[in-house]
Amino acid sequence: MSTNQLDKKSQAWSALFSEPMSDLVKRYTASVFFDKRLWRADIQGSLAHADMLNAQGLISADDLASIQKGMAQITQEIESGQFEWKLDLEDVHLNIEARLTTLVGDAGKRLHTGRSRNDQVATDVRLWLRGEVDELGVLLTALQKALVDVAEQNADTILPGFTHLQVAQPVAFGHHLLAYVEMFARDAERLVDLRKRINRLPLGSAALAGTSYPLDRERVARSLGMVDEAGRPAVSQNSLDAVSDRDFAIEFTAAASLVMVHISRLSEELILWMSQSFGFIDLADRFCTGSSIMPQKKNPDVPELARGKTGRVVGHLMGLITLMKGQPLAYNKDNQEDKEPLFDTVDTLKDTLRIFAEMAAGITVKPEAMERAARKGYATATDLADYLVKKGLPFRDAHEVVAHAVKDAIAAGVDLSELPLDKLQTYNPAIEQDVFEVLSLRGSLNARNLLGGTAPEQVRAQVARHRTRLG
Repeated sequence: MSTNQLDKKSQAWSALFSEPMSDLVKRYTASVFFDKRLWRADIQGSLAHADMLNAQGLISADDLASIQKGMAQITQEIESGQFEWKLDLEDVHLNIEARLTTLVGDAGKRLHTGRSRNDQVATDVRLWLRGEVDELGVLLTALQKALVDVAEQNADTILPGFTHLQVAQPVAFGHHLLAYVEMFARDAERLVDLRKRINRLPLGSAALAGTSYPLDRERVARSLGMVDEAGRPAVSQNSLDAVSDRDFAIEFTAAASLVMVHISRLSEELILWMSQSFGFIDLADRFCTGSSIMPQKKNPDVPELARGKTGRVVGHLMGLITLMKGQPLAYNKDNQEDKEPLFDTVDTLKDTLRIFAEMAAGITVKPEAMERAARKGYATATDLADYLVKKGLPFRDAHEVVAHAVKDAIAAGVDLSELPLDKLQTYNPAIEQDVFEVLSLRGSLNARNLLGGTAPEQVRAQVARHRTRLG
């Protein structure tokens, strides 16, 4: 006769109940087919817990050795695809515990001493997410490096800068791309910061009130690398909060949403720039598709889909916030619903960052088209105003003078730089021959040679800074 209650009755609490759980309820409440991805974190946490139980004299050295041996076999079975995930056992935690007990008997039953699934799952999710955050940091670095490479190659390439999607002033295309590097750098900073709040140990809080067993929670924290910046164990300080807190998941999904918003903004520009109306860039064929009916089409499907997936990730953020808003303390079954949006957010973000780093490296720039577009929008009008200010005219008066000049240039169908000197002098007699250097796109670009400006010299300085920062 089996001595494994989990195997015999399918549920750890079944002795209390007078009828079995219906199949419909089993399917409705089970999470094993999506939370099984936590298996490695679950085993890692269980081994640290078992080590501590032994150190505290709560289980024997033989029990610890059996648990370690059993977990090694379970790891091998899962990695080889031989492990049988059972719906009746509801989740990853009971599946692993049941298999462990089958393998090592009473030692497996002793593993759950001093813990609950409530603090166990909170620990597992944190351990798993900590690893994903580390990997996302690497992917964000790769994307930034790819953009920095393209920016360096285009430090001198003139792009029309836009406000309100109207031509505003000329900027270097490299400068424009580095704006996104700044965004992704902030995203990476947020991940580093929130990792500190993810990396705190709930284990030992048990179901909600702590436990009467003399657990050494700090030992477990050290074993799992859950330490603060000074190397001190990072352990939750309130058992009720520890088992019911999902702030870390919400905070991560908020940070992920911002990354995707930045991806979406870049996607929007890539889509516009690639259209025939702009023609500023081309994307490599492997990131595009054709049309089933129009043979001339080359559609930027990857950035379009990324733009769409941004809504998906932001939706997960809204879902997690809504999930938590009405819950009383402490743990509630509602929290099972935190995993699928969290898992999907991580998967979506990782895939998107990987593909964008590769896609960015394959951008083909069309500088002639960019410069032609910059010439159409009177992009050096502000430079003429600045020129007049340097001649002693108050800026507001200079602004008014240049507005009249632009109006006349539009009527004549010419650029400001194409107006003859004698015509320009009718707007203000202080204008001299040197104005044409000011009115050139290249002159405008070079003039903004200050920290944060778009001058090629500044772009190269920023590229160097980013290369140092990114290693």
